[in-house]
Amino acid sequence: MSTKRKYWGWGYEEEGPDATTVAQTRAHLKAMFQIKEFEQLTPIPLDQLKLRPTRFKLPTHLEKICTDRIEDRAARSYGKSFRDIWRGLHGQFDNPPDYVAYPTTEEEIQALMTFAAKEQISLVPFGGGSSVSGGVEPTLDAKYQGVITVDMRHFDKILHIDKQSRSAHIQGGIFGPALEKGLRPHGLTLRHYPQSFEFSTLGGWIATRSGGHFATLYTHIDEFVQGVRMVTPSGIMESRRLPGHGAGPSEERLVAGSEGIFGIITSAWMRLQDIPKFKLTKTIQFKDFFQAVEATRQLSQSGLFPTNARLVDPMEAFSNGLGDGTATMVIVGFESHQHTVDGMMEEALKICTDLGGIPVEEKLKGGRSQKADAWKNSFLKAPYLRDELMKDGFILETFETAVTWDQFEKFHKNVKAATQQAVNEHCGIGTVTCRFTHLYPDGPAPYYTVIAKGKAGQQMEQWDAIKKAASTAIIENGGTITHHHAVGKDHQPYYAQQQSDIFGTALRAVKDRLDPKGIMNPEVLIK
Repeated sequence: MSTKRKYWGWGYEEEGPDATTVAQTRAHLKAMFQIKEFEQLTPIPLDQLKLRPTRFKLPTHLEKICTDRIEDRAARSYGKSFRDIWRGLHGQFDNPPDYVAYPTTEEEIQALMTFAAKEQISLVPFGGGSSVSGGVEPTLDAKYQGVITVDMRHFDKILHIDKQSRSAHIQGGIFGPALEKGLRPHGLTLRHYPQSFEFSTLGGWIATRSGGHFATLYTHIDEFVQGVRMVTPSGIMESRRLPGHGAGPSEERLVAGSEGIFGIITSAWMRLQDIPKFKLTKTIQFKDFFQAVEATRQLSQSGLFPTNARLVDPMEAFSNGLGDGTATMVIVGFESHQHTVDGMMEEALKICTDLGGIPVEEKLKGGRSQKADAWKNSFLKAPYLRDELMKDGFILETFETAVTWDQFEKFHKNVKAATQQAVNEHCGIGTVTCRFTHLYPDGPAPYYTVIAKGKAGQQMEQWDAIKKAASTAIIENGGTITHHHAVGKDHQPYYAQQQSDIFGTALRAVKDRLDPKGIMNPEVLIK
């Protein structure tokens, strides 16, 4: 397998879904959308890519940590959303960073900030580049003389492990697999597995308040943050390492979700867990969607706190090999490092069967449902499959949110109807599916997938129109513009509607104090 990352899309070159899966998916969508021929887009070879010349010169002391190579600049022009991949496929790199910096010390980061503030250069923090909300895209604002993207890959060490407190001091640029590999010999794990796990970093998770593997209880990265260190243009901000405190507003909670507008996260103390020894996962099918919803509500309020608790609607279940398209599937899983989980599973199954759920009869492998494994594999390969289908001209993208249980039924119907109407209006034909990624005692986090027929050369405009309709419906019906995909440039207008005016003013005041020249990741979170 190639270990070279695509400059335009998700993951590694030559990696992706097997040919059979791609062929079957194409055949299914070709019949569903009445498509005669696919568009067959091909990314431009890197050696034929043309980028704008750099717009400013670097001082000598920064030249050793910066590069203007086309490959580095192109690969850091965008994140990994549909509109990012679409522009990459079409060779549209109109606004790349002028340089990519690879600092190895905090002093080098401070030097970058000093230069940028003096010359009015914007800095974009960059971990793995997996943002799907415009979080790493350079600004177009003419008041800046240029852009440097700051790649944190050299901050990749586990600095110290405190096994007694079950925590570790870890640098922000470490990628998910390397982090877990370093903890495993100590019998410890962070147990934070976003879909982007392989291609995202600890600092990126904290900056975006990333959502991870756990469907209940420990859902976001900030619940694992014990203390955090961030370099800002005004100095270093470091919170005291504590198990908890009531001493005023929390520094680390301010840093978590700040999306690079205050500074760059260099390290954090993280709460860890023992590696699970006992695992059990099962799948339950429901004929009625809202009965399945009720089952997940009761699961969320039962005190069982399942590790995995996914609701998957009939069409999405069918697309991922979980059913025949007639039943909503609920996947429930439990894990523990100290006791068996059979009793908890029995209680969870009783909740589901009392509401009409039927456990799927299947052989378990290592305590896991084979259908759950099929779902997991499909989930992890989805970004690769999306890239392949985008080459064929399809529109395939997601959006996610969260809302309280009392609002969900109306919310779901209105958001899905508004999105489907936009799909029909702009694409003629397409589907909108739903699953739950996380469950809380007070509400679910629904995650919607749009698959639609694209018009050659117009897919990005089509998706923008669909996304606008969906986002407007989310805000109007009481949901959040994002549960775990972050705000970025794409969600900023809707985030401004979601927050109170006075909080927006307070956030801008913090930004002005920590970043007086406004050089850190402009247009993200606030304007």
